[in-house]
Amino acid sequence: MDNLSDTLKKLKITAADRTDDSLEGCLDCLLQALTQNNMETSEKIQGSGILQVFASLLIPQSSCTAKVANVIAEIAKNEFMRIPCVDAGLISPLVQLLNSKDQEVLLQTGRALGNICYDSHEGRSAVDQAGGAQIVVDHLRSLCSKTDPASEKLLTVFCGMLMNYSNENDSLQAQLINMGVIPTLVKLLGIHCQNAALTEMCLVAFGNLAELESSKEQFASTNIAEELVKLFKKQIEHDKREMVFEVLAPLAENDAIKLQLVESGLVECLLEIVQQKVDSDKEEDIAELKTASDLMVLLLLGDESMQKLFEGGKGNVFQRVLSWIPSNNHQLQLAGALAIANFARNDGNCIHMVDNGIVEKLMDLLDRHVEDGNVTVQHAALSALRNLAIPVVNKAKMLSAGVTEAVLKFLKSEMPPVQFKLLGTLRMLIDAQEAAEQLGKNVKLVERLVEWCEAKDHAGVMGESNRLLSALIRHSKSKDVIKTIVQSGGIKHLVTMATSEHVIMQNEALVALALIAALELGTAEKDLESAQLVQILHRLLADERSAPEIKYNSMVLICALMGSESLHKEVQDLAFLDVVSKLRSHENKSVAQQASLTEQRLAVES
Repeated sequence: MDNLSDTLKKLKITAADRTDDSLEGCLDCLLQALTQNNMETSEKIQGSGILQVFASLLIPQSSCTAKVANVIAEIAKNEFMRIPCVDAGLISPLVQLLNSKDQEVLLQTGRALGNICYDSHEGRSAVDQAGGAQIVVDHLRSLCSKTDPASEKLLTVFCGMLMNYSNENDSLQAQLINMGVIPTLVKLLGIHCQNAALTEMCLVAFGNLAELESSKEQFASTNIAEELVKLFKKQIEHDKREMVFEVLAPLAENDAIKLQLVESGLVECLLEIVQQKVDSDKEEDIAELKTASDLMVLLLLGDESMQKLFEGGKGNVFQRVLSWIPSNNHQLQLAGALAIANFARNDGNCIHMVDNGIVEKLMDLLDRHVEDGNVTVQHAALSALRNLAIPVVNKAKMLSAGVTEAVLKFLKSEMPPVQFKLLGTLRMLIDAQEAAEQLGKNVKLVERLVEWCEAKDHAGVMGESNRLLSALIRHSKSKDVIKTIVQSGGIKHLVTMATSEHVIMQNEALVALALIAALELGTAEKDLESAQLVQILHRLLADERSAPEIKYNSMVLICALMGSESLHKEVQDLAFLDVVSKLRSHENKSVAQQASLTEQRLAVES
């Protein structure tokens, strides 16, 4: 280290004299010291004030320039040296050197800038201001097709530099995308796929940029899907495949790229991985099985890619995914159920799947997860059943297959996601009067619904419970169902639902309440009174923002309530006539007509 101090002193003197030979000796000495102990040497360099001297040595015409840049690249491996490099004014001369024709100068300059940018806001900012990124992108473009070792080494360094420059920085990533770096990197990957280091650098750069939404369109206009699938097929090592996966996942969020990946044969690769890894208990194999099956499910989220893989329900992919559901592997059960939920996104597919026995497979799967089951599998299987129940023709078939019984086994679940899907599935199934009546008289179900109507921490569960309560009444039109709901304390929730911010829910509540008033007013009277239904209806009619159908159904309900003495009195006390008479001139004809009828009814009853 004493020797190092001498070298640094000597370097200051020779730098002033610009004697290249002595300068070269000093730089060699520094590089040797950095190889032996980088951190300690860097600290000495910082303490000596030589960094400012380096700025004056970074000149294109000197034979020592590459070595000066090399020294800077080495010291900038230390985090504590990056800001001092910026403060010493090294960025601007380094960026100027990017215009050099000397390959070694370019290589060491790229390394120096890349290391200074690593995890350093100041470094990136300085390179940005000096315009370094555009020059590097231009170099990548012009060197892209050269396959000699020196050019490939330079390309790898430049890719690494851009990666360090833009890592986790949205605005700099957007800047590179606007410079058109994506098509260049995709081209690089295609030409240099035999070069492991360069390929790896491209993948990391893609992973970096693919997170940004604005990059997806650019990626979609290249042949990235084809190149990545080609590369993926070549990889034998787990780590290398993992790197490709990390790029595929964010890219596959884009529907156009989903389709390109499907057309490039990615699905076949994923199915092969699943087959190879399904029985392994090695940690990395389990992880790879999960990644492959998750990606498979993601590809099915695109309408076109999903339909292409469904192939009218005859496709090999669809059949393979079906075979995952009865598997003993939880990850595959989950992916299989999610895939079915994704295939079940149009009526044609749903009808075909129900006719071909998918419901029984999903019910068997649910049965295996009733006691201490896997929550994610429960949630996925219920999602699939809910989607399959949407087409009208499927409802009766699913009811007779025993879906409601299978679903009701999960009533005791304490997991909101499972509760939410359970409710959604039942609501989809009960369009038929018989089913609604049967479920509406199930006291355990109704009591659970009333409990969930108060789940304020879980808006989805609360909303679905209210909607199901209302649907049981609307579809069954049954006095027994209404009595069960009244006895379980459900009336107040239906009244609250009439004030929902969602018009569809308000409407469903008002129709259900009108049926209650028409069929079982005596039973529900006290509950309707204590829930302040009449006051709420007055507010809904007086509020100009209420939708026409809300005003219409509120008036229908008012008329139905007149059969109760106590509620009738409340209606009279609130001067409904004033509000209703104003609605006779409402622009909606149905509202205006109902206002006339309601006004007559109120006048007669007063």
